[in-house]
Amino acid sequence: MRYSVIVPVYNRPREIDELLDSLTQQTYKSFEVIVVEDGSSSPCKSVVDKYSEKLDVSYFLKENSGQGFSRNFGFEKASGDYFVVFDSDCLIPPHYFDAVNRVMEQQKVDCWGGPDRAHSSFTPVQKAINYSMTSFFTTGGIRGSSQHVGTFHPRSFNMGISYEVFQKTGGYKITRMGEDLEFSIRIQKMGFNTVLIEEAYVYHKRRTNLVQFYKQLRFFGRARINLARFHPEQIKILHTLPLLFTIGLIISLFALVFHFPYLNFIIYLYGLFILVIAVDSFRVEKSLLISFYSVIAGFIQLTAYGIGFFRELIRVKKSG
Repeated sequence: MRYSVIVPVYNRPREIDELLDSLTQQTYKSFEVIVVEDGSSSPCKSVVDKYSEKLDVSYFLKENSGQGFSRNFGFEKASGDYFVVFDSDCLIPPHYFDAVNRVMEQQKVDCWGGPDRAHSSFTPVQKAINYSMTSFFTTGGIRGSSQHVGTFHPRSFNMGISYEVFQKTGGYKITRMGEDLEFSIRIQKMGFNTVLIEEAYVYHKRRTNLVQFYKQLRFFGRARINLARFHPEQIKILHTLPLLFTIGLIISLFALVFHFPYLNFIIYLYGLFILVIAVDSFRVEKSLLISFYSVIAGFIQLTAYGIGFFRELIRVKKSG
């Protein structure tokens, strides 16, 4: 089985260097790498050239069109039986393709996804962000856990599709604002099977500080509303919880400032949430510092998503 790795990149030469280095360490070698430079002002061609003797790697420069259409561009250039999409800020453990190939040999798979984890080299903030984005208490485990809430949809930081899937779907329909979820949902609606391969995980750096994390999660909230343009059924009660969390947080702060004792139960609920996140993060990471940052990241994640969700909903309503 041969795989084609598609990596869109925009102004991230350092990250692509680390990703390609991790791919040189794969124990399964039958794959090519296609790097698609999406109109970057800081191109990574010289970085890619360093790996020309270590990897079967190709580099393409194109005008900026966003990650979704850049992946489609890479699919058109690919020659493998399966196309694998990674974000440029991922590190791939050496066993990744071995784990995928074992599943391929046992069953027919049209589309797969895998989890993300925190690498030992990540900063405490990055590890806290990773905890927040993968914890059952903040996401319901929907991003690559077998104990997840609802249907599992592969995300484009770690996703694979067959050549047949690309041919019949045409790839990504939108280029950003929930493009990976739209693609995953459409794949499933067309009757293709999707599996979670838990051992096919990646180390995903995500955002390197809490301000960038806030901006990213606000964007994710907007993307959920954008997704409803194509799949209206994808707006569920679950997706309104961050907005309700944000409203409740505002009410609890109001109660603290103006001393409304009948609202104390809301304050206690948020106190319990802080305790649960802190204890669970410490259980996972064995670090008080990461536990502290995890509480902050959890609040940022839920409030930023809620704000983005609400603002995009209002914008869409106003525009009709």
